[in-house]
Amino acid sequence: MKTVRLLLIMTLGALAQDVLTNDSIVKMIKAGLGEGVIVSMIQNQPGKYAVTPDDMVSLKGQGVSEKVLSAMISKGAGGSAPAAPATVSAAPDSDLPKDPDIGVYFRKGGNWEEMLPEVVNWKTGGVLKHIATAGVVKGDVNGHLDGVHSRNSVATPLEVLIYVPEGVAITEYQLLHLHENPDSREFRTVTGGVMHESGGATRDVIPFEGKRVAKGVYKVVLPKMGAGEYGFLPPGAGTAHSSASIGKIYTFRLLE
Repeated sequence: MKTVRLLLIMTLGALAQDVLTNDSIVKMIKAGLGEGVIVSMIQNQPGKYAVTPDDMVSLKGQGVSEKVLSAMISKGAGGSAPAAPATVSAAPDSDLPKDPDIGVYFRKGGNWEEMLPEVVNWKTGGVLKHIATAGVVKGDVNGHLDGVHSRNSVATPLEVLIYVPEGVAITEYQLLHLHENPDSREFRTVTGGVMHESGGATRDVIPFEGKRVAKGVYKVVLPKMGAGEYGFLPPGAGTAHSSASIGKIYTFRLLE
């Protein structure tokens, strides 16, 4: 009797260290474990079982009861691994702003905040002299915003969603670097024509990627950017039909 008990203890101790298999079940049956004990172990320990018809016939022939076979099948042929510690994962793309309007949104403190736009004053055909004085051809648009900073202050990593109007592609939006003045910000973009690199002239457009997460909704993948003032220019906002006009731009101030 003592020998049987010792064998049972040794068998259970060994099985507790390993993933249960068909051979493990047969070993417990031959060691004299009760049906209820075996079923409980199948339900509560990780296991990987072969449950094809031939496997079931073989197990039945080795004395495995139908109740134990059913527990093995329920556990699944693919088995299960020990539960991994809970981790905090990134919010899924289905986590979108509630009742949004067309516009730009950024994540702040776990919530989506609307990136409030600013009025931009346009002047076509001119040159922002503090940025460059040469290499600009007809088609340039110079944008001017009052105030030295955007009201939208954000930090990295920055998550941005853009809700586009029907029929508009994310590639029609521009991400722009805004140049700071003592009491205003300025930028330059091109709506037609070419801006050359001669004379130190540079474009303020920053390439970015937009991934579609829902109909008309894009998650923006931003490139590495330093601290400063930036803005998303919607399509059509930079098209002026006269020498001066007004439009809007979704601005943000990126902190260190």
